[in-house]
Amino acid sequence: MPEDLYTNNLAWFKSNERPEVVLLIADNPNLIKIAVAWTSLTVKRTDKLTVLHRDTENEIWQWLWQNTQYCLSELKEKIAVPYSEISLHSKLRTLIGNRIIYPDGTINSFVQRYLREKVIGLFGSRSDRIAKKEK
Repeated sequence: MPEDLYTNNLAWFKSNERPEVVLLIADNPNLIKIAVAWTSLTVKRTDKLTVLHRDTENEIWQWLWQNTQYCLSELKEKIAVPYSEISLHSKLRTLIGNRIIYPDGTINSFVQRYLREKVIGLFGSRSDRIAKKEK
């Protein structure tokens, strides 16, 4: 069953995430914007999956992405940054190649936790400043 093959392979990658990829995104606001936008993008697998010829980790990862559909112009709109097609494609390849974004519209769970903590820290800092001003 091809759908099971796709789902099972994707699940394997998600269960074998590397936390170190957070370092690639941590100091790069442009990659962060793309990763955040990725989670609200319409992403789906192709209707008919191609044949998976080999079973090395990198080849399976490439196969998953070959069988994934998304709209680059929709992503550009969601990012709200004027990227050229070449620049956006390059940054997207970085996120894909380092397995930061997934072909189902989700992102690496370590990256997701990092981003949530960063946002909570921003709100926490603001709340702390407000509390200090009120004293």
